[in-house]
This record gives sequence, structure tokens and C-alpha cells, in this order.
Amino acid sequence: MTGFSDSAQAMSLVAFSAVATITLLLCVMTGPDRDDLDEFYTGYSSLSAMRNGLAIAGDYISAATVLGTGGVIALYGYDGIVLALSTVLSLMLLMFLLAEPLRNAGRFTMGDALARRMPGRAVRIAACLVTLAALMPLMLVQLAGTGQLLAFILGFSGDSLKTGFIIGLGILMISYAAIGGMKGTALIQILKIVMLLGSGAVVAVLVMNRFDWNPAALFDTAARQSGVGPDYLRSGLEFAGGPYPRLDMIISQLAVVIGGACLPHVTMRMYTASSARQVRRSMSWAVSSVAVFVLVITVVGVGATAMIGRTVIAEADPQGNTAYLLGSRAVFGPDVSTGETFLFTTVTTALFLTLLASVAGMILACANSLAHDVFAARARSMPAHREILLARVSALAVGVPTIFLATLIQHRSLQPLVILSFCVGASALAPALVYSLFWRRYTRTGLLCTLIGGTLTVLLLMPGTNLVSGSPVSAFPEADFNWLPFTTTGLVSIPAGFLFGWLGTVISGRRKAEEQRRQYEAVEGWILAGAVRRG
Repeated sequence: MTGFSDSAQAMSLVAFSAVATITLLLCVMTGPDRDDLDEFYTGYSSLSAMRNGLAIAGDYISAATVLGTGGVIALYGYDGIVLALSTVLSLMLLMFLLAEPLRNAGRFTMGDALARRMPGRAVRIAACLVTLAALMPLMLVQLAGTGQLLAFILGFSGDSLKTGFIIGLGILMISYAAIGGMKGTALIQILKIVMLLGSGAVVAVLVMNRFDWNPAALFDTAARQSGVGPDYLRSGLEFAGGPYPRLDMIISQLAVVIGGACLPHVTMRMYTASSARQVRRSMSWAVSSVAVFVLVITVVGVGATAMIGRTVIAEADPQGNTAYLLGSRAVFGPDVSTGETFLFTTVTTALFLTLLASVAGMILACANSLAHDVFAARARSMPAHREILLARVSALAVGVPTIFLATLIQHRSLQPLVILSFCVGASALAPALVYSLFWRRYTRTGLLCTLIGGTLTVLLLMPGTNLVSGSPVSAFPEADFNWLPFTTTGLVSIPAGFLFGWLGTVISGRRKAEEQRRQYEAVEGWILAGAVRRG
């Protein structure tokens, strides 16, 4: 029993159908109308700073962030709020450290940025593989969660219907990426972030109004309704089952802060800025939008616990993924007016659009990397129309296996896959970007060691974490092969990623390092100051 009225479910179904139709039509209308690489990959950098910033925020705030972070806030209070703040800190890290050098060094993909100093197919192929390793788990999470979320909203319970939702929406997301290109998906991201922030802000205002605009009353009521008392407002509740709760919390936040800033579907938006000044202004808009989102999700998440209790939220979903919806519904009370039903429909439609836009952006990032870094790199002068065709076929090649895998894992806990993506970002992509953009002696061997070594370390360690086995809420609750007493692999894998890069550079020898230093000095002004934009 979800508590959603028949009218709300009917309006939601109509709204979902309308949004799917309209957004697909917008992708067709705004997609590239000629065989031009710059138009497909960057939209000619034609977006204003505000629109590009909103698109960055849209890519950054995925459905996993909305539902997962909202659930952690509702179930664990303080720990969830710190997690939400970490997402803002991550985007600020990207803004101040990496945004401008990435925009200067790259052209279309992560492979372009890394190959700026160290050209070669091996670097591009490694960059593509790590892009897939970082984004595929997040795509699986959001597609697998789509069936459950829509069934929850619309009142369906059959597994076949959930699987049908996953397949149908997966096909729609592939179409967005293949037809719309960068400009089309940017438009969807902008619509998504405006709807998400607008509807969420109204719900947050209603929550605060219910508690007489007294934050202390909101948090005190949530603590009483949580079943754990004052511990709800203290650190460590989420990690209380582990032997090192404080350390586990710190490492988890570090993985989010470092990894989130380097995920390829977010960094690809840096290449759409036309100048260094515009990328700074775009990031300012993005950080501001995400900060507003964090405020909204905190109020709604804590409000859900205060109004309906932690037990009800956990019964609906052990991970709390439905907390945002339950909080939005509970704020209206038992008697819901037509206007309130319309507002709730707007909230569910914003979540639906978030699911569509998030996966479409990730499919586009993976498809672009496959087409540009793997296939197009083999030919010295591949025609533009053929590379664009390859990108569209690559969207299909990435999307179809993702849909198939999502239908297989939809009944498992999906949290390990979210953590896996952030850990790959923090352990492989972050060291590779920092070293290649700022370390003069960094060599090709060091870069390959960073990308491959960091990713393999995460993949080897992740099965041993307590999210995969050993607890009732793990992915395999019936098994117990938990040997790493942490939620993430970050304690080992993040230092290992940086260490692999250093070792690879040392192994290359002093002569190679000196040669690389001279090569870097030749392009240092381009990368750090944007003296010349690569064509």
C-alpha cells in the first residue's frame, strides 16, 4: 500500500507518457542536422553559461542521487546530510581544480583530455574502458530502479510489468543519446533540473510550513520518530554495524567527493564551454543549483521521517529509496485536494524525467568514448558522418547490454554498484587527471598503470565489502564472504591509484620522464591558462 490515490496514479501515468513523447520530440528537433563532429559532441559550444551550468547540474544529480541520498537522510539523519553536502563539495572540487584545465586540454571525451600530453591508442582505449567501468554500474542502478519506482508510484506489483518498464525506458534513453547528441541531452537535463528543483522547493516549503518554519522542531520530531532517539542527529548511525564506523564514514565521503567530480558524464560538459570564462560561470550555476538541491533533499528527507516515521520508510524500501516520494505525499495529509494531487504528479514526473535524463547522459558519454577514442582513433582521417554513425551505433551497443543486465539484478540491493562507480572515479580517473594535468614528469606508462591498476584494485576489493555480503541489506544477504570491513574500497584503492601512477612513471626511467617534462612544458600554457584551444 503506497498511500497514493487512484487520481494521483492516473495523472502520473498520463504525465509520464506526455513527458516521454515531448522530450523525444525535442531531441529530434534540437539534435544535429548535419554531419559535424563539433555539433554532435559539443553542440558547437552554443549553450549560454546558465544553460550549460544547469545541464552540468542535471548530469551531476542523477536519479540515484535523488532517491539514494534522500533515503540515507531519512533513515540515518546526520550521516545522510553529510553525504548530501559531500556532493556539493565534489562539484566545488571540479570547479576550482579541474574544470578549466579539462576544458583546455580536452575536445570531446576523457580520452582527448588524457591523450593531450600522451597521444596513442593505448591511452584512449584505457580511457574508454575506465569510462565504461565507472558509468555502467550507475546506469544499471538507475535502470533497475526504474521498474521498481514506477511500479511503486503506479501501484503495480508484477515482475513482468517492472521488466517491461525497464526495457521500454531503456530504449527511450538510447534514443535520446543517439538522436539528440550533446545538445539534445543538454536540453533534457535542463528541463529535468528545473522541474526537480521547482517541485522539490515547493514540497520543502510545505514541510517547513507544517513545522511552523522551525528547523529545530523538524529535526527534534524526526529524531523522536526515527526510533533511535538522539543518535539520529549524530554521526555514525549508518555505519554502526561495522567495526570502524567513523573511519568508514570518512572514507565513504572521500570517495563521493573525489569520485563524483571525475565521472566522465559530468566532465564531458566541460568541453561544451566556449571559453575559460564561460566554464567558470557555468560551474557557478551548477554549484548553486546543486546547493539548492541539497537543501531541498535535506528538508524533504528529514520531513519524511518526522511525518511518517523511519519504520514506515524502511518497510517500503530497506534502502529508503522511496523516502522522497513518501515525504512528498505525507506533507499533504490524509485529504488531498486536486491542486495537491497536481503538485504530487509534478514531483513524480520530475523523478521520471531525472531517470530518463541521467541514463541518457551516461549512455552518451560511453558511446562518444567508444566511437571517438576506440574506433575513430584507428583511422587517421575518418569521415565525420561515419564517426557520428559509429557514436549512434555505440549508444545501442552500450544500452542493450545495460538493459539486459538491469532486468537480471532488479531484485538485488543496488547500493554496491553506486559505490563501485564512485570508487572507480576516485581511484582511477581522479589520479589520472590530476597527474596528467599538473605533473610534468608523468609518463604514458604511469597513466596506463593509474587507469588499469586503480580500476582493477576497486574491482578486486569491492566483492569483499559489507555492501556485497554479510548483512540482510547487502546484495547477497544469503552469503557471507565479507573480508573488508568497510562500505567502500577507498581506504586502499584511492592511495593505490596514485601509487600506481607514481610507480609507472618511475619504472619508465629518468630519460622518459625528462622527455615527458619537455613535452608537457610545450603545452603547459594551453592546459593551465587556455592560451590556445586545441582544434
